[in-house]
Amino acid sequence: MTAKFGKVAVLMGGRSAEREISLKSGTMVLNALKKSGVDAHAFDPRDSGLEALKAQRFERAFIALHGRFGEDGTVQGALEYLGIPYTGSGVMASALAMDKWRTKLLWRAAGLPTPAYELINVRTDPAGLAARLGLPLMVKPAREGSSIGMSKVTSIEKIAPARELAARYDDIVIAERFIEGMELTAGILGEQPLPLIRLETPREFYDYQAKYFADDTRYICPCGLPAAQEQSIQQAALEAFRVLGCSGWGRVDAMLDRDGGLHLLEVNTIPGMTDHSLVPMAARACGISFEDLCVRILESAHAG
Repeated sequence: MTAKFGKVAVLMGGRSAEREISLKSGTMVLNALKKSGVDAHAFDPRDSGLEALKAQRFERAFIALHGRFGEDGTVQGALEYLGIPYTGSGVMASALAMDKWRTKLLWRAAGLPTPAYELINVRTDPAGLAARLGLPLMVKPAREGSSIGMSKVTSIEKIAPARELAARYDDIVIAERFIEGMELTAGILGEQPLPLIRLETPREFYDYQAKYFADDTRYICPCGLPAAQEQSIQQAALEAFRVLGCSGWGRVDAMLDRDGGLHLLEVNTIPGMTDHSLVPMAARACGISFEDLCVRILESAHAG
């Protein structure tokens, strides 16, 4: 069965701020595919130009790159030009999902719920911002993942330093109303939303350390919500995924406020595939092993 894939490149590493996590994800995917009998090989675009994929006769690409130059449509466009089928969302959907601001614009246009926000810059008045959105706030770069450059702001005095941190990673910075409540994530595999995972961390928020390294983060699956409510959230996540044009697989992050209101946060078109990652955890909860998950994602590879 796996012979039909031919020679497969697992794209990992790259040159984004998420390189370290991409190498972890890619290595786990590579090992799982090999264990399943796939002729899979590591390929780091930082070290070799993508044209080498053709020279080395790769027939399919499993993209395990996170962040810019991997998750933002650039690699997807290059692979389409080269005629190599690849996993995950296409060029437009990848670019939109990577951009949290434009994601919010589309969701709002489609009537989907997302927290109130503003774009901020060096001229933004912190007191006025706090008066409009309230405190706490989340301040983040529009086009980074893994919570890189993100801060939870609890006082007016901390708004400017948080903006400066986010601006190191992107010239578009978002301030978003912080939602108190339950943090949830919905994995998507094809047209199937996976079981919701509830996240609990003793940290200020689910940050980079909590996502990838901390042992005190709690992942609760089943999430504990009534079945009808979980199904409703899963369908909202699937709709949020589709509105951006996403396909193949991914993850939608959301908050459930203390009144039961849903707030969509973002879409990850190439979620982590490490030992702390959420999509493999949700897949496992419905009987899909890590190896089977990787093969199913690879099966969905498309040429554009």
